[in-house]
Amino acid sequence: MTLTQATINHSHNNHLGEYSLVHSIEGRIRLRTPVLTKALQEQWEKRLMTMEEVKDYRFNVSASSMVINYQREISQDVFLNSLFLGYNSDNSGLSLSKIASDFTSINNRTFDNDSQNEQDRPSWSNLTLPLVSTGLAIVANRFPSSLITFLARSALISAGLPVATRAMESVFIHHKLNIDCLDLMALVLSGLQGKLLTPSLVITLHELGDLIREYTARSTEQKTANLLDTIGRFAWVEREGEIVQIKSDEVIAGEIVIVYPGERIPVDGIVTFGEATVDQQQLTGESMPIVAQIDTYVYASTLVRSGKIKVKSERIGTQTRAAASIELLEKAPVHDTRMANYAAKVADKLIIPSMILAGIVFATTKDPTRTASILTLDFVTGIRVSMPTAFLGALNHTTRHGILVRSGRTMELLGEIDTIVFDKTGTLTEGNIKVVGVETVNDNITPQRLLQLAVSAEQRITHPVAEAIVNYGKQESIEVLPRNSWDYSVGSGMTAEIDGLMVMVGSEKFLRSQGVNFACIPENEDKSDVLEGLSFVYVACDGDLMGYLEYTDPLRPESASLLYDLQNLYGLEVHLLTGDNQTRAHQVAKVLNIPPQQVHADAFPEDKAKIVRNLSRGGKTVAFVGDGLNDSVALAYADVSISFADGSDIARETADVVLMNNDLSSILEAIAIAKETQSLIEQNTMLVIAPNLIGLGFASTIGLNPLLATIIHNGTAIAAGLNSLRPLVQHQLETKEN
Repeated sequence: MTLTQATINHSHNNHLGEYSLVHSIEGRIRLRTPVLTKALQEQWEKRLMTMEEVKDYRFNVSASSMVINYQREISQDVFLNSLFLGYNSDNSGLSLSKIASDFTSINNRTFDNDSQNEQDRPSWSNLTLPLVSTGLAIVANRFPSSLITFLARSALISAGLPVATRAMESVFIHHKLNIDCLDLMALVLSGLQGKLLTPSLVITLHELGDLIREYTARSTEQKTANLLDTIGRFAWVEREGEIVQIKSDEVIAGEIVIVYPGERIPVDGIVTFGEATVDQQQLTGESMPIVAQIDTYVYASTLVRSGKIKVKSERIGTQTRAAASIELLEKAPVHDTRMANYAAKVADKLIIPSMILAGIVFATTKDPTRTASILTLDFVTGIRVSMPTAFLGALNHTTRHGILVRSGRTMELLGEIDTIVFDKTGTLTEGNIKVVGVETVNDNITPQRLLQLAVSAEQRITHPVAEAIVNYGKQESIEVLPRNSWDYSVGSGMTAEIDGLMVMVGSEKFLRSQGVNFACIPENEDKSDVLEGLSFVYVACDGDLMGYLEYTDPLRPESASLLYDLQNLYGLEVHLLTGDNQTRAHQVAKVLNIPPQQVHADAFPEDKAKIVRNLSRGGKTVAFVGDGLNDSVALAYADVSISFADGSDIARETADVVLMNNDLSSILEAIAIAKETQSLIEQNTMLVIAPNLIGLGFASTIGLNPLLATIIHNGTAIAAGLNSLRPLVQHQLETKEN
């Protein structure tokens, strides 16, 4: 039984929502699902695990989609039949039999319409009829005869049918006039004059223009998609003392991958052995290769040109930076911009005025040719076709620099922001506490001994400060002593017996509560003012204060220069948001030159969202940069939300912009590309409007041949599309020269 028959037989069942086929290649499909709840995901997992032909699968909750890799020997139609209908729901435990009728949308709409869409997309075969019509029109002009004229007219009517069909659909189905309506009227006017060559050439130029625009717009998409093909299909891994070759997506996190000269690195991870020259141009666009040594972080899809390295894998398959780039670009809509929507509205508003002007010209001049020329010219087509190309080129550009922008709408807003709000911890700071110094206040102990006692007391404690102390001890090659009886007070400190001493490590408040005397440190000495940004953990032995460790959450190296450029180069208003206290917040703000009135401390998640919302309601275009779970609400309220690849899952999924290289300074590049795209669209607007306006002036006064009007109309659209690709081409040329 066919899928269509099966779905019809199941049409009485209740619907759970509509499924659609988003993307497919041999052996792989991406399906858009209803809202992907945990229950529905579990149902699908049960189903997929029972299918032998399924190799692997993954879910994207935020996008309500799932990707399934299946055996390539099976055709897509057969697999989809098997996936939705070829099972017994009682056996699989999956209640998907109820949605079989919903899958009619895939069979009847996605399959048929996808093939229909393929037909609707411009292809070289679309030029056949217009070229035949043009050829016959030329022959009919040179060798007039009733037969040749009949054939020429028949060919012209056939070539004009697609335009007529689109116009009729717009009028009778969508109940609106569109550009095709104007084109159809122009063609009819030319045909009624007995002219065959002019309308034939007009149709030919229209089809040729559509083809050039389509292939121009697709070129960046194809270049970006090729990035996925560069990820190594196989990997050499060490297993049980042997080096074996496996599929790259079967590598287990933590496994050691060996990469030889001439091979592409198949995973993201840290080099643990060897040295190699690694070419990252395919991924980052950087022309100069890097030297990868021990502790260097390397990425999948980059090429080892010389040397041999071992890489401890951290991200595999779809988790790698390269694969994530492709996935986000696949989902990135480039048409949802205010400029594009504005252009569409202008186009709709200009149709009736164009028809009225054409009617006035025809009534006064009785010249169908001049009327046809007016109907052919418009101001918006070139803008509408060049915008997607400009945004797609910009998205491609940012992706190759490790910046993932989810849509053209985001790119547009990124170029318009006037206010940027930063979370502090983990965004402007590194988010990892580090010990930066050891000070003694007792002559009976050395800094090394003080550190040894602190490390020995704090070993195997998961508190961030304790971990920072232990890591600092490792860095200083401190020997860890056995810890005997111990008592840990969560959030306060540790008491432990170390080397015969009763050692206390913790806050001043904790040690004072245990009777430790702080007389050796004057009470009026405020170290937080003397030593900006430092906090302290104190160490006492047998009730006597021995000294303290200085620790901090250091600023990212790029934070200061980034904020300077944002404020001075782009004139942005910068705000600092943090859950920290006022003192620490203003210390950080002072270092970064953020005005005190733009510092918001003691902010809970709801406070952060309120501050961002109020700024936006005040008429500002606001970007928010954060990386934690507590930032997700503020990210959702911002006009543009920015996060990091290593941020929390919810922050990364909520963000409009993801900095895949976790480098804050990438924000500057993203803004620069957005503003460049904004400027490009303004250029395209003038490139289209000026010639069409001049042409319209000639057509309305002294007259303009419809063929010349078509050349102006399509020529400006093509020129705008090619101009949209210019920055990308320039960047590639500069990369090769370097």
